[in-house]
Amino acid sequence: MSEFAVFDPHPVRAGSAEDSADSLDAARSRSPLHDAASPVSLTTQERAGVLLGERAFLGHLVIRGNAEDPGFVRGVEEALGLELPVTPMTSAVSETARIHWRSPDEWLLIVPGGEEYRQEMALRYALSGHVAVVDVSGGQTVVTLSGQHAREVLMKSAPVDVHPRAFPVGRSVTTCFARAQAMISRVGEEQWELVIRRSYADYLWQWLLDAGQEYGVALQS
Repeated sequence: MSEFAVFDPHPVRAGSAEDSADSLDAARSRSPLHDAASPVSLTTQERAGVLLGERAFLGHLVIRGNAEDPGFVRGVEEALGLELPVTPMTSAVSETARIHWRSPDEWLLIVPGGEEYRQEMALRYALSGHVAVVDVSGGQTVVTLSGQHAREVLMKSAPVDVHPRAFPVGRSVTTCFARAQAMISRVGEEQWELVIRRSYADYLWQWLLDAGQEYGVALQS
């Protein structure tokens, strides 16, 4: 009988178990944009027309269920203390959490880092039937975009009407973004947030830096 090579997703490397644990902890403590470099000249926050930042290490939970089921809607609201947004492209926010409508049966909940497990358990306790709650915190991050020219940067990047009449504060849209994908949320008059996947976070960061260069870009502390 011939032997087959077996792929080990967790190969043993040289070094102690403590070294491996330290390396894993270091990787977990790095945001998706930890190694992102700036290929453009940055300016000061006072002179910038575009401010970029990252809200790293937040908790991200995908919730799936039937919005026409009163038990599901009630369970989500009891678990989160937030009204479930059932109108397309809307969101609901509290002091510590924000929940975004993604599709007729899908929502994205964003909570402070470290709270995702507690919120997941609260949802699982409150919900029953054909539902799903999935922690996707490790695969996403939130980029902040603000300033008087933030809207112009979005106009360069996505085929979405971001005029205030069409995109009021509180609206959230998942769309193509610079040939990738992002969920765009307007959280203030000149404040926006982009939920992006970890795998192309660096690419989109470089895109935003380049798109905002003509207006002056600064990093938000």
